[in-house]
Amino acid sequence: MNSRERVLKALNHEQPDRVPLDLGSTPVTGISAVALDRLRKALKLEARKVKIHEPFQLLGEVEDDVLAATKADVVGLCSPYTSWGYKNENWKAWTMPDQTEVLIGGGFTVTTDENGDQYVYPGGDTSVPPSGKLPKGGYYFDNITRQEEIDEDNLDGRRDFKDQFKVFSEEDLKYYEKTANDLYNNTEYAIIGNFIEGGLGDAAALPGPALKKTPGVRKLEDWLMYHILYPEYVCDVYDYQVEIVLQNLELYRQAVGDKIQAILVSGTDFGTQRSEFISPDLFRKIYKPRIKKINDWIHANTSWKTFYHSCGSIVNLLDDFVEAGIDIINPVQCSAAGMDPRFLKEKYGNKLVFWGGGIDTQKTLHFGTPEEVKQEALERLRIFSQGGGFIFNTIHNIQSSTPIENVLALFEAVHEFNE
Repeated sequence: MNSRERVLKALNHEQPDRVPLDLGSTPVTGISAVALDRLRKALKLEARKVKIHEPFQLLGEVEDDVLAATKADVVGLCSPYTSWGYKNENWKAWTMPDQTEVLIGGGFTVTTDENGDQYVYPGGDTSVPPSGKLPKGGYYFDNITRQEEIDEDNLDGRRDFKDQFKVFSEEDLKYYEKTANDLYNNTEYAIIGNFIEGGLGDAAALPGPALKKTPGVRKLEDWLMYHILYPEYVCDVYDYQVEIVLQNLELYRQAVGDKIQAILVSGTDFGTQRSEFISPDLFRKIYKPRIKKINDWIHANTSWKTFYHSCGSIVNLLDDFVEAGIDIINPVQCSAAGMDPRFLKEKYGNKLVFWGGGIDTQKTLHFGTPEEVKQEALERLRIFSQGGGFIFNTIHNIQSSTPIENVLALFEAVHEFNE
């Protein structure tokens, strides 16, 4: 099988010739630019600066030589825009806090304060307040919440978020069409569309990092409280978002057709380490019908599988995920309460595709020995691979300070299992 055939088998819950591997196809299955720089050197690949294509988390663009060396099977159809609102073009040199030399988009604009903290600006416009902060010695940017005073007697979600949710432009669609054609016709990789427009209440997007002005409720803690205090406001925003999502899905379908095999719909986290962010009842009332509306459209009009990212303990929501039409869950955080890999595979292995779950990035990959990394990865491969329905990836992105010996051991485990 080639990579595309292999991934399609797995997505259809059929046993492929080997377990498909993903490295870097999405902003939640990627690798830090620092770690990627080390990986390139360890693999003795051509010396070149890593491109940071996702500056919020400082993720590196995984190029063809790394994909080939690691035997990866998936590539991403990415947005031309970054989370800070500038395009990935006109690449320029930038030195990361640990002194790694990288390339980054020309619209990336930062200033540094007296403490050494760096600030990034929406669309590169320094005439407005910064929307992100990279603390000195930090590993990625944090959103800066720029919430204005809220008049709770005059709430209007559609008014407040009218600039956040936009219909794709003709230029955007031409980019998607051209890039999808290139990936489909000139590679044998499976392709996932990084649409991610359907993330209802996504904590990374809620503060509006690409916007110069952010009216409405933008603090995550306020947003969560509004689910109880002013649920009509939250629903008003989500209904507007879904309307735009459905318009964009139709345009996206016209641009890329069946050249993609899966679509990343949402990056919203519904779980913490110990439980859900909100009660299952509230999830069923506010989120489930809107998620189902999006997925029903996708399944009725395309062949794509729907990919939803949610960190944390989401075990009490998985039946609802299935009923709402979610095909793929990621990152499969096995260290969270109730997320035992054997239980997940036994109960949901024929209902959900597990894209992730391959290694604990909180502990084992970072703090374990190479042998411990290898043993945990092999165990997860044995559990999740039976009968298909599994794409190997780490539990979220590979972090910058991960020992390179452990990263190499991880890929060795996958290759050994697949031999």
